Amino acid sequence: QVQLVESGGGLVQAGGSLRLSCAASGSTFETYAMGWFRQAPGKDREFVATISGSGSRTYYPNSVKGRFTISRDNAKNTVYLQMNGLKPEDTAVYYCAAKPARVISVYSHEYAYWGQGTQVTVSS
Repeated sequence: QVQLVESGGGLVQAGGSLRLSCAASGSTFETYAMGWFRQAPGKDREFVATISGSGSRTYYPNSVKGRFTISRDNAKNTVYLQMNGLKPEDTAVYYCAAKPARVISVYSHEYAYWGQGTQVTVSS
């Protein structure tokens, strides 16, 4: 069982930056690939970023590539999402998720554990 707690959301102007954090419980954090997803009102949940258990592999959709960076600190059981160049269309609730395998994935159904979400609002 893994419990995830996100933090770092908030209100920012377009072009600004935020860093989200996700703290995980448990002693086997490195055995989980981690992902960030987001969901805007009235829209489906969308994949944002994923990182392998070791942190050596990452993957992003074109919508955030070059602006967002996922990283992890396995000693602190924490995964981060650095978001730069934010746009109003990035406004959503952002969720951290843990996949019980080290290999990355873009598919939400492969992630077994989810945080409660943190709101990110980008004003124009």
